[in-house]
Amino acid sequence: MQKVEVIHFPETLVAALEHHGPEHLVHNTSKKFIEWRKANGVSPNHGATYGIHYADHHTTLPEAYRLDICVSVNAPVAANAQGVINKVIPGGSCAKIRHVGARHNMNSVAYLLQEWLPASGEKLRDFPVYFHYVNVGPGVQDHAMITDIYLPLL
Repeated sequence: MQKVEVIHFPETLVAALEHHGPEHLVHNTSKKFIEWRKANGVSPNHGATYGIHYADHHTTLPEAYRLDICVSVNAPVAANAQGVINKVIPGGSCAKIRHVGARHNMNSVAYLLQEWLPASGEKLRDFPVYFHYVNVGPGVQDHAMITDIYLPLL
């Protein structure tokens, strides 16, 4: 059994780059996002990095897959060549679970949706699951990766 907390997540302004299309091309979108971060002085130590997952890449047609790669910011972002835009992660109640280890094939979302949610009596809010990549950057090894997963609740 995994430890799940119900927390209040504060409304968070983010700079976001939208990825539409096959999951295996997310790396290309990530490179553009990193390019934007470098050009704007937003290092991995500045702002929290998020992924807003609109669909599961295992169960969604490749052309319908969608993900926003985001970083929290204190002010709106200006127009830019990379296509990074302003978005908001809404505040509200969330189930939070922490995953430690490689970020591929995490089973925590399935656990939240298939086991925890039905047993909790909670209801889903109309916003997708999102991940907070607690530690990011080229020096983070797979076994040391920390990811907080948020399931928005009513």
